[in-house]
Amino acid sequence: MLQPAITKVEPIRDNFLILSYETGERKRFDVSPYIKGSWFGKLKDFSYFSTVHLLPNGSGIEWADGQDIAPHELYENSEEIE
Repeated sequence: MLQPAITKVEPIRDNFLILSYETGERKRFDVSPYIKGSWFGKLKDFSYFSTVHLLPNGSGIEWADGQDIAPHELYENSEEIE
């Protein structure tokens, strides 16, 4: 399934991201299950976690050192919020 483009990503405490989509949907994604090992373990530090940014055209997200989560996982495994 093709998911809509992400228009905004907001890091919040306790390893969550708020994702806004071009459809107007807002979703909350729990990054906690991904924070394992030395590569993704960097995300435990909120100052680093806060470096999350959008990829071109809203095709996904990425952190400063290149960690990323597949766009379909972000969309399908997040909960819609108001």
